[in-house]
This record gives sequence, structure tokens and C-alpha cells, in this order.
Amino acid sequence: MMITLTDLTFAYPQTAPVLQNFNWQIRRGERWALLGPSGCGKTTLLYLLAGLRFPSSGELLIDGESLSRPRPHSGLILQEYGLLPWATVRENAELGLQVHGFYGADGIHAPHGETAVTPNLLPWLERLGLDALSDKYPSQLSGGQRQRTAIARTLALNPDLLLMDEPFSSLDAVTRADLQKLTLELCAEQNLTLVMVTHAIEEAAIMGQKILLLGNPPIIKPLIIDNPKAGKKDYRDSQEYNQLCHDLRQRMEVV
Repeated sequence: MMITLTDLTFAYPQTAPVLQNFNWQIRRGERWALLGPSGCGKTTLLYLLAGLRFPSSGELLIDGESLSRPRPHSGLILQEYGLLPWATVRENAELGLQVHGFYGADGIHAPHGETAVTPNLLPWLERLGLDALSDKYPSQLSGGQRQRTAIARTLALNPDLLLMDEPFSSLDAVTRADLQKLTLELCAEQNLTLVMVTHAIEEAAIMGQKILLLGNPPIIKPLIIDNPKAGKKDYRDSQEYNQLCHDLRQRMEVV
């Protein structure tokens, strides 16, 4: 999978452009962190990749095809989890499969050649530590358990692109670190391409093999920082990690 943005411009109605003549390329299996201050366009860029917003001009291609709608193999995980309060963990995790079942494998809403419903969700619930909680409701779960449910719902759809919008920002430090580690493991196991929005410098340094640093709009040429050791064992405790966080903090003051 290859994602290419070419001369892309996006503006909300009656406002100046958020992105202007913006160029960017993402290769299969890469992990990107989108970092920048509030209002810089991080979430807007994520929603463009998700097919929930569309460029004013320029093009956004995934595997050479223009993105004109949300694609079946893209998974989006939001900060507020998006769980139905009246549905159990299992029912919430099955929601995407049920939607695919409604449309059928049409290649637009659900991939061609795949059965609409995967009957055995248990492996994902077990992998994410939710099997003993499958009959619980969101109000009975911790924040970390709710986020794991949202991850299970997304991974059940067998995505190749995982889009995350500040998914761990409301969690305590220990739970956040645990879910960061889990996400990195899942990306490696499933060969997922990850694009994650964050406002936290430390999280960007842990999650992003590449960091896209955005400044104030209009975003024309953002700074790309390579971070090849992201996710490696003990990286969080290394001097190299601390130095990167220091450098990112300084760069954010001037972009």
C-alpha cells in the first residue's frame, strides 16, 4: 500500500487554507506520528486520509486510486472510543462486521471476496485481554478497557491502514504506556501502516518511526523527522530518546 498526497490544498468554508500545495508520501508498514500544537491541522489531515474530508484541490491517492470515500481496509480509532453505551464489549467489537454484513462484500463498503461477518471474534478479545469482559457494558469498563474494545472492533475488520486520533490522551500514564506497547506489537504482527495524531512529544517519539511536525496553518512544507528506533526495547529509557524529545520541544517552539 502506498499513500501519496500531491499538491493538496484543503480549506474549511470561508476560512484560509489549513493545507496548501501539500506533498507527502506514506509507504506500507510505516508508523507515522503527526505532532503539532492545537489547531495546526493534525486531525484534518487524518480525516483526509480516512476519506471523511476531501481536498479543495490536488489529489490523495491510495494504491494509485483517488480516495473518494472511506475505504474498507482503513481503520479509524477516535479519542472518545466511539462505543455504543447500550451494547456489550462483544457487541461493540462486532459492530463493524455487522455493518459490512449489511452492505455485503461490494468492494466499496466491505472488501471484495471476503465474508461479511467473521463468526469467531474470540481470538481478538483474548489477544486484547477482553474475553472475560465480553458481556460487560462500556460504563462498567476502565478507560483502557474501552480503548481496547475500540481497537478490537477495528482489527476485526482486517485493516491495512490504522488511523488514530489522540487515542490515549485521556488515560493515566501506566495505561497509556501499556496501550502504546500493544499498538506497536499489533502493527508489527499485522504489518499495519499507522498514522497517529498526538499533541504529546513523548508519545510521538515512542510511536513514530517518522514524525510529521506541523506548525501554524497554512501547512505547506512540514518537517519530517526520522526516528528509526521508535518502539525498540528500552528506547524509552535511552539518552537518544530523551535527546529527541528535547529537540522536538525546541522545534515546536519555532515551527
